[in-house]
Amino acid sequence: MTKDHITKPEEIRRQANMTDYDAARAESTWDVAQGLIDGLPGDKLNIAHEAIDRHVANGHGEQTALRWIGKDGARRDFTYADLQQQTNRFAGVLRAQGLASGDRVYALMGRTPDLYIAALGTLKAGCVFCPLFSAFGPEPIHARMEIGGANALITTARLYKRKVAGLRDRLPELRTVFLTDGEADGCATLPPLMQAAPDRFATEAMDPEDMALLHFTSGTTGKPKGVVHVHEAVVAHNMTGRIALDLRPGDIYWCTADPGWVTGTSYGIIAPLTNRVTMIVDEAEFDAGRWYDILEREAVTVWYTAPTAIRMLMKAGAEAVEGRDLSALRFMASVGEPLNPEAVVWSNEVFSRPFHDNWWQTETGGIMIANYASMDVKPGSMGKPLPGIDAGIVEVTEAGATEVTTPGTIGELALRPGWPSMMRGYLHEEARYKKCFRDGWYLSGDLAMRDAEGYFWFVGRADDLIKSAGHLIGPFEVESALIEHEAVAEAGVIGVPDETAGELVKAYVALKPRFEPTEDLKLDLLGHARKRLGPAVAPKDIVFRKNLPKTRSGKIMRRLLKARELGLPEGDISTLESDEQ
Repeated sequence: MTKDHITKPEEIRRQANMTDYDAARAESTWDVAQGLIDGLPGDKLNIAHEAIDRHVANGHGEQTALRWIGKDGARRDFTYADLQQQTNRFAGVLRAQGLASGDRVYALMGRTPDLYIAALGTLKAGCVFCPLFSAFGPEPIHARMEIGGANALITTARLYKRKVAGLRDRLPELRTVFLTDGEADGCATLPPLMQAAPDRFATEAMDPEDMALLHFTSGTTGKPKGVVHVHEAVVAHNMTGRIALDLRPGDIYWCTADPGWVTGTSYGIIAPLTNRVTMIVDEAEFDAGRWYDILEREAVTVWYTAPTAIRMLMKAGAEAVEGRDLSALRFMASVGEPLNPEAVVWSNEVFSRPFHDNWWQTETGGIMIANYASMDVKPGSMGKPLPGIDAGIVEVTEAGATEVTTPGTIGELALRPGWPSMMRGYLHEEARYKKCFRDGWYLSGDLAMRDAEGYFWFVGRADDLIKSAGHLIGPFEVESALIEHEAVAEAGVIGVPDETAGELVKAYVALKPRFEPTEDLKLDLLGHARKRLGPAVAPKDIVFRKNLPKTRSGKIMRRLLKARELGLPEGDISTLESDEQ
């Protein structure tokens, strides 16, 4: 193994779900993936049927589907039969309260069993599930419920009184609010309704193109975008979980993402359950010791997390892992933003296996490019496209979008449309949706390059690219070099205007606990970056920050750094974690 290449042992290659990437790309089609799910009579479909009902019908009702770990350490197990009964009850409650197929059901709560039951019960009833982060304030909640035309909301009494009660008059389509605990005027208390509801429900048979999920993603403007996904997305969720995450029936699987983020729904609910695994759900927020306890005690076999969390584990030090038995871990993956090469090398050293980065977007609905269990890993690369996904690097001009095939050429990452989990629209924004497609390509807005071996490498968002003295500089490359320094926990890089060079590279750095933000350290970091990157690419200035602005999914918000630097409008910051400047 070298820092640039992690070679997989032959035994690991043979045991993977996809043993030969080239053969899979030649043979696999979405028709094959369609055959991996059951469907419903009359060419109908329902995500909840694929996630729960079919497993119970096939004799797996007693397998644990969901293991919930509370903040206080309490544990509750739900078998597939338990989930079937509870989601049947919730679907029945929706019907009894007048909710019909196609109605929009929003969820605003923490990672409790009620959230997962509501998600699947909503789908079972043929309603549209729309998750919200419990940390949202009233205005982001109102914006999303207004855009989506919310018909029902499930939440807690505390969250309702603090964040929703004052919005009711501004949400005329909101007919019902279910409280999982407590009471409030104008709300239905869920527990007695669930207890009274029958534990049988005929899962709604949906057309594959019927809306199932509505996810919101932030934009550079003040208005979030409502991304529409349909029931046919389950075909991709199931297959990508099997191939990109190497999920197998009986796995103990932990996706650390909150369902308020698309990963927490696609790969924190649907993909694992359709592949009949046991899901771990932790109610608490990140804590390195707690996370290692869960990995060890629950014997987690597949772990899916985010680069920010990985960097925080690195920050805690390798000693936090010492003495722990993590031998059950078979596969580790990362998503949310590009995973720095240093983190991949670190994980291979500490866990004896690397994190496998992958790439996708809210708009793609599922993983599109990944590092696979049977494939060698190039630290810093997002990997290769999924079987059934045609990806390319394109040059976009006024004349059109043209694919460029020369290895190492930077262009916009684009995909040929047609995969099952592809978004079907931005709700109420048809023109904005159509702008994503050009000359037979879906344009991702991400800049990337492809090397001679077919691995794709993230460069940056198209609007993040820095143009300095004739050089095109991707911020990710600079950030990765800075993170290699022993003092740096996180880095965010932007371009700032300069009369001579056009733009200059400026870096914002958060330090590890034992380091202090001194002038000497700043000079050391500047020298380190110049040595690694050369003077044309290295930052000209470094600013120390206690924390960097990040979304709740862990993505560093470069556009917000730039807006604050230049005094520009900050746009939609509703998904922003609190940060200290």
